[in-house]
Amino acid sequence: MGAELRRNALVAVLISFLVTLVYLAIRFEWRFGVAAVVATAHDIFTTLAFLAMMRLEISLTVVAAILTVIGYSLNDTIIIFDRVRENLKKQRKESLYDVMNRSINETLPRSILTHVTTLVATLALLFFAGEVIRPFSWIMAFGIFTGTFSSIYV
Repeated sequence: MGAELRRNALVAVLISFLVTLVYLAIRFEWRFGVAAVVATAHDIFTTLAFLAMMRLEISLTVVAAILTVIGYSLNDTIIIFDRVRENLKKQRKESLYDVMNRSINETLPRSILTHVTTLVATLALLFFAGEVIRPFSWIMAFGIFTGTFSSIYV
């Protein structure tokens, strides 16, 4: 991969982190923004490790898959944070731990159904699409798995 493409990919990821942090700081609290950035960084680093382990070449398709995983993971994280915010208003006497646990449990069925549906479609691409789309499919499948994990646990 060319140095310019690598630099542009890094700039795109850093800009997405910054925009996410600002958005979540405005919409929720700065702590939620930091947590979302940490969870997203987890997704990126584990996906890059998977990329290296599978010896996949970094191309524009792979960068597109990584950016898609970032958006997908952030969307799920924001849905959980929104439920936490709603439950914090409703359940003022509960501890933060209990509110977060309740919020994750309330959004868990939605998260699992969404991720499994997307994973099935991605696996279909992986097995039935051509060689050109295969790296995209690998990254998406792995990214959906790690994104689900980080949205719920990180």
